Amino acid sequence: MNLTSKLQSVREGFMPSFWVANILELFERLAFYGSKAILAVYLAEKVGLMDEAGTLTGLFSGLIYSLPILAGVLVDRYGFRKTLIACFGIFAIGYFLIGLAGVAWGEEITSTIGKKTYMILVLVLTAVGGSLIKPCIVGTVAVTTNDQSRPLGFSIYYTLVNIGGAIGPIIALQVRKNLGIEFVLFMSALTSALLFLGTIFFFPEPKPNESVSEKKTFAKVFSDMVMVFGNFRFILFLLIFSGFWTMFWQIFYSFPFYVKDVLHFSDFELLETVDAIAIIFLTVPVAALVKRWSSFTAMTSGFLIASLSWIIIALTGSVMGAIAGVAVYAVGEAMQAPRFYDYVSSLAPKDQVGTYMGFAFLPVALGSFTAGPLADWLRASYMSTEPHMMWYILAGIGLSFTFLMIVYNALLVKK
Repeated sequence: MNLTSKLQSVREGFMPSFWVANILELFERLAFYGSKAILAVYLAEKVGLMDEAGTLTGLFSGLIYSLPILAGVLVDRYGFRKTLIACFGIFAIGYFLIGLAGVAWGEEITSTIGKKTYMILVLVLTAVGGSLIKPCIVGTVAVTTNDQSRPLGFSIYYTLVNIGGAIGPIIALQVRKNLGIEFVLFMSALTSALLFLGTIFFFPEPKPNESVSEKKTFAKVFSDMVMVFGNFRFILFLLIFSGFWTMFWQIFYSFPFYVKDVLHFSDFELLETVDAIAIIFLTVPVAALVKRWSSFTAMTSGFLIASLSWIIIALTGSVMGAIAGVAVYAVGEAMQAPRFYDYVSSLAPKDQVGTYMGFAFLPVALGSFTAGPLADWLRASYMSTEPHMMWYILAGIGLSFTFLMIVYNALLVKK
């Protein structure tokens, strides 16, 4: 087969719904990462929930990454198109209601309900909508590609996710500086509303290229959960690995406060993009560098490098040091991320790999749930007195989890 024939074969491997879904995903990620970049600062300084800002932000992201296990049932029952319409509709309403707490004409509503109670309600609502996006888009990629085009299809998807992660905070910065921080949430609401309309008019229900697996029900999901949580070795690994994401989420939960209040760099969103930008350029070369390593060695090495990255921030106490620290963290992330899924699949029984892979996002969610309260404690305890201690403590937490990884492998895996 010549090159022209190969290119033609690849093009034919993508159905029209694939391209529409990925365009929708790009703009959804712009809205999501833009709002996430400022959410902790917004809750603390605009809404007035300084003591709970990290915890509330951690709740929001934690739910978004844990609920897709259940959301997949809705996709199977109602289809990709209807579920995606619901996702963008809830997102639009949710982002608007979050932003409402930051404007004068919304104070009466939030004060009547109570600021904290109000924010919990609207954050949970928005997270429920956000949890629908992953099974919709990932599922669409899976069913609108064939065996030859699917790897490229997922590469396109992950690239767009990281592009959204890099560009979203930059757009948020411009909106915050020119209109106000609350308008970042309104921007995300408007973007979601346009995506709602775009899905209605341009996204047809995908017709799979190939036969798909049996549809899930809530009963099947809960039975799978009981089975997975009964695997002590697997659950212990997920708990230990959540330590990596406890560190990661600090980029959004405590790092912005450090950048603007300690380093006096007001454009904190720019520094939050360093991880995503670095991942875009580092993933392929780092994966090639460690391709001969075992999955465990690559993951543990990535864990170690990510843990040590915070020491750079602590020692330098400068903007350039902060940039370097986050970039080094990205090296660790690029080292472990591709191999994590290989390792999860190796821990699963051979006839249950698909079920186990459905729980691979749990460390991300668990890391967010714990990172929020940790960020609040770090800021309250050290931000105004010994800000460098925040990063030494975070490095210590990362190194502790790295050690647990080594012990886990020695005692439970090798034997």
